[in-house]
Amino acid sequence: MKTVSVTASRNYNILIDSGLLPQLGAQVAALGNIQTVALVSETNVYPLYGKQVEDSLRRAGLNVVSFVFPAGESSKNAHVYLELVNFLAKNRLTRTDALVALGGGVVGDLTGFAAATYLRGIRFVQVPTTLLAAVDSSVGGKTAIDLEVGKNLVGAFWQPSLVLCDTDTLDTLPREIFLDGCAEVIKYAILYDGDFFHYLASTGPGFDKAYVIERCVTMKRDVVARDEFDTGERRLLNLGHTVGHGVEAKSNFTLSHGKSVAIGTAIIARSAVNYQLLSQECAIKIENLLREFCLPVRTQDSAKELASFALSDKKRTGDTVSLVVPRAIGRCEILTTPVEELENFIQAGL
Repeated sequence: MKTVSVTASRNYNILIDSGLLPQLGAQVAALGNIQTVALVSETNVYPLYGKQVEDSLRRAGLNVVSFVFPAGESSKNAHVYLELVNFLAKNRLTRTDALVALGGGVVGDLTGFAAATYLRGIRFVQVPTTLLAAVDSSVGGKTAIDLEVGKNLVGAFWQPSLVLCDTDTLDTLPREIFLDGCAEVIKYAILYDGDFFHYLASTGPGFDKAYVIERCVTMKRDVVARDEFDTGERRLLNLGHTVGHGVEAKSNFTLSHGKSVAIGTAIIARSAVNYQLLSQECAIKIENLLREFCLPVRTQDSAKELASFALSDKKRTGDTVSLVVPRAIGRCEILTTPVEELENFIQAGL
C-alpha cells in the first residue's frame, strides 16, 4: 500500500492500493471517537460499492446511515445540500461523528461542503471511485456546490480526515469516464514534471494506476502544504479550468469536466503561442497528448461566450482574471489578465 501524508490545517493520509474497501471501517474507526457514519453516495456508485462499504463500517462497530442522491453535476446544488444536512440532523449526527464520501468529484465536493458547515464542522473521509477524484478533487480540502451562474461559487476549505483510494474501483468505470480523469493527470504533468509528461506519452491510457495516482497527489500535497487557502501558488492548479469551466457551463454541463478542462488547456496553450509565451513545439506536444487520451482540443463556442462565463468564475479579482499559462512542459505561470483583454486572449487560442 502506498501512503502519502498531507500536512495542512488538518493532517491526514492518502492510502492507495487495490482491495482497500474492506479495510475502510477499521481505518475510519481508527480516527477515534466516532459512533455514527453517514455514507454519502450517488445512484451510479452506491449499487456497486455501497453495501460493501456499509458492511465494512459496521464490522468496525460503527452505526451507518446512508444518503444517496441522483448522479450528475446537476445534483451539486443548494437543494441537495440542504437535503443532506437535514438528513444529518434528523439522524442526530454529532460533531464527533463523520461523513464518508463514496463516489467521484460531485460526491466529494458536496459531502465536504456539508461536513464543513454542519454543526460548524464535522469530520469526513474521501473514498474516490473515479480517476479524476482520486488524482485531484479528493485531496486538498476544496469543497463546494454550484450556482446557476457558475461552478463552485459557494464552498469552504475543509480538509478530509482520510483519503482512501481503492484502485479496483477504477476498473468498473466506463472508458469515457476514465479518460475524462486523464485530463487532470495531464494537467499535473504540464504544470510540474516533464518526465511524467513523457511517461504518459509513452504509456497512453494503459499507465500504472497506483503510480499515477501517487505521483499526482504527491504533487498536489506539496502545493497544498505551501498554499492551503489558494492565495498564491495553488492557483496554478487551475490550468485549463477558467476557460474550461466556461466550456462546461456553456454546454449546460452536458460536456464533462475533464473534456472541458482538456479544451481549456489546449486553448490556453495555443493562445500562449500566439502571445509568444510558449513554443509551437510545446503546444503541439500538449495537444497530441490530449488527443492520445481521446480528449477534445477544440470547441465551437465563441471567445465572447467563453469570456462571459469566465467573468463569473471565482478566479476573477476586480477587473482582472488569473489565467494559468504554460511556458514549457513542466513550467507554468499565472498571468493576470485585464477583463477587457480576456476575449482577445481566448480568441487567440480558438
